[in-house]
Amino acid sequence: MKLPVAPNRELGQHFLVDENILGVAGRLAELVADDVVLEVGAGLGVLTAYLAERVRLVHAVEVDRGLEPHLREALAGHDNVELVLGDALMLPLEGLDPPPRKLVANLPYQIATPLVAESLDGLPALELWCVMVQREVADRFFASPGTKSYGAVSVLIQLTAERTGFHPVSRSVFRPQPNVDSALVAFKRTRSWGPEFGHLKEIVQGAFAHRRKTLVNSLELARGGRSEVEAALAQLGHPQSIRAEALAPEQFFELAELLP
Repeated sequence: MKLPVAPNRELGQHFLVDENILGVAGRLAELVADDVVLEVGAGLGVLTAYLAERVRLVHAVEVDRGLEPHLREALAGHDNVELVLGDALMLPLEGLDPPPRKLVANLPYQIATPLVAESLDGLPALELWCVMVQREVADRFFASPGTKSYGAVSVLIQLTAERTGFHPVSRSVFRPQPNVDSALVAFKRTRSWGPEFGHLKEIVQGAFAHRRKTLVNSLELARGGRSEVEAALAQLGHPQSIRAEALAPEQFFELAELLP
């Protein structure tokens, strides 16, 4: 299949071209006519057009300004698409009006993890995520404690949402084909956050910053306060030798509540 534009290698572009996967994404996203959807990485507009035909409004974000002419042509006639050009990690997405209820996107690989992590509290109106990401990233989102994939993003997502769907995606749906497998993963919000999320995120990220060290040592290196961490672990009944990957998400929440 010949693409209408050349992929930007620096941006790691892999365009979604197989429309058969769109039905799966739509089902996992539980689309309804009144939805306001955020799409990050509009690409060639294949998913954008699909969404626009089914929801009230699509905020479509694309970092590659060179794609703007093609996108506007591909989306002609869809007056319910707001095309936003820029880096999703730098844009004030919290100011989108009306605010999106769902994030439905084929996320660029480089920004998938930080974007999802930031959206957990940064986009408080989001109720459902349905994102196409690298298979190893999808596995990481809902990894179990003690596994190799379990990390900071696992904790933050699992404290915020529950997984509602998972679908492996063939490399053949993209052009050019990537060298990694992908998956669609869907999850729904179960907890809303206030200012405490920033503190929680600092604790969780610090705990996993030095995976070969104990949680006490890792947090001491990341933020200091060794005695406070030791006291909090003792109060929660955890051994001082425990590592971050052994704590369940809710145990991190309890730990963060005890730490300054």
